[in-house]
Amino acid sequence: MGFLNTILSIFGFGFGSCIGVVIGFYFFIFFQSTDVKDPEVRPLVELDNKTLLRVLPEIPLWVKNPDFDRIDWLNKFIQYMWPYLDKAICKTARDISKPIIAEQIPKYKVQSVEFETLSLGTLPPTFQGMKVYVTEEKELIMEPALKWAGNPNIHVTVKAFGLKASVQVVDLQVFAHPRITLKPLVPAFPCFANIYVSLMEKPHVDFGLKLLGADAMAIPGLYRFVQEIIKDQVANMYLWPKALEIPILDPGKARKRPIGILHVKVVKATNLKKKDLLGGSDPYVKLKLTEDKLPSKKTTVKYKNLNPEWNEEFTMSVRDPETQVLEVFVYDWEKIGTHEKMGINVVPLKDLTPDEMKVVTLELLKSMDPDDARNEKSRGQVVLALTYKPFKGDEMAKDTEDSQVVEKAPEGTPASGGLLVIIVHEAQGLEGKHHTNPFARLLFKGEERKTKMIKKNRDPRWDEEFEYMLEEPPTNDRLHVEVISASSRISLIHPKETLGYVDINLADVVNNKRINQNYNLIDSKNGRIQIELQWRTS
Repeated sequence: MGFLNTILSIFGFGFGSCIGVVIGFYFFIFFQSTDVKDPEVRPLVELDNKTLLRVLPEIPLWVKNPDFDRIDWLNKFIQYMWPYLDKAICKTARDISKPIIAEQIPKYKVQSVEFETLSLGTLPPTFQGMKVYVTEEKELIMEPALKWAGNPNIHVTVKAFGLKASVQVVDLQVFAHPRITLKPLVPAFPCFANIYVSLMEKPHVDFGLKLLGADAMAIPGLYRFVQEIIKDQVANMYLWPKALEIPILDPGKARKRPIGILHVKVVKATNLKKKDLLGGSDPYVKLKLTEDKLPSKKTTVKYKNLNPEWNEEFTMSVRDPETQVLEVFVYDWEKIGTHEKMGINVVPLKDLTPDEMKVVTLELLKSMDPDDARNEKSRGQVVLALTYKPFKGDEMAKDTEDSQVVEKAPEGTPASGGLLVIIVHEAQGLEGKHHTNPFARLLFKGEERKTKMIKKNRDPRWDEEFEYMLEEPPTNDRLHVEVISASSRISLIHPKETLGYVDINLADVVNNKRINQNYNLIDSKNGRIQIELQWRTS
């Protein structure tokens, strides 16, 4: 009887279950609740904070803060390149850490510290957005929002006192808000000299730590203790305004700052050829350094003289004595028409011994082509006294983190005067009636200087530097800067037009040593020009 009851119980349970499933399915399909309402659709802007966070648990920064830009393209790039970036970063980390570890382990009587495994895992970091700052200095400032929930495999083996211990870092999470500054910007690839990395707030770092195979973070109180130590140590080193500096280029070489002064004394010329119809010449000498944008230096004109004596001295800034060459031209002055070239020759600066005067007698040539047969004809000689004086260690132009620092004037600057440096950076909002091919014209103490012309550009950038050696501070002088557009074609109608001008009082730069600001152009609707002024004294 007991066996029969067992069989019937099993049969009844199976039959009842089947009947229950069928009935439940029938009611589920053919009977719908009348209490179900259509979902309420509302714009996100009408939701409160709690509801919004429930709908969107993680809102990107570019949604919450309009000054953050969306950079999905960068995340896609990093995701695609991550397998290669992982290997490259790990190799660089090994190379950098080896000498540091070798230097530190003797202090703690440790035999060796080695990476058995070093991998950043398969999950790349992501950037939630990026903020970019625009300043008037030669720098680029970026603030990305970094989040990385990675699965790295970092396995370090430590040997000491005959024992071997292994430490493994797993499940790393890093949330950081760094500021990356590229400065100074220079005209040489990759176009910046240094990278400065700072943290705008304490980072969030979470990770698992296995010591001898056991989870060390499971020890009560250790997790929070390690968290606070890491945050405090990182903040002490890199929390803004402190920064990690990564040098990329030598800014002095990239910018080709002056590293010395060339003193040139034009002594005389002999045996010059007759160029005038009446059997004479009116010679003068023009000097120019290659790779230098400054105007040429000129002597006075010696009228009706084939053996003139000048004894005139000039100074020129030297940026690269290994490659720069002093070009010497002798011209015959003409009252009407172009001046006729009487001869040319050059002096490579690498042939000069620093701080030693060298007197050279140059044969005037028709051209610098060694195969030119016309050079065999004698055209006269010119005598120069040259002295190259490189700057000493404390006189070298230095690039510092503080862009407000003004360099000292070079040796030979008058004691009561100084060097006025004018840097024309850029203009914005220019608009010409007939054409917009702007260049800047500077007028100071009757001397005119010009930047290069940039065609068809309402926001040109020149970044050209002009220097004036002055006997006294220009406290009562004004600088006239005019932006002009010139026709790119030969045209008699509207060949040039003024896009605006500004007059700058130089007393401020003498008092402040440096001014870098935008000036609104007079007679221009929206035009502005950025000019940097420096007053350098010895």
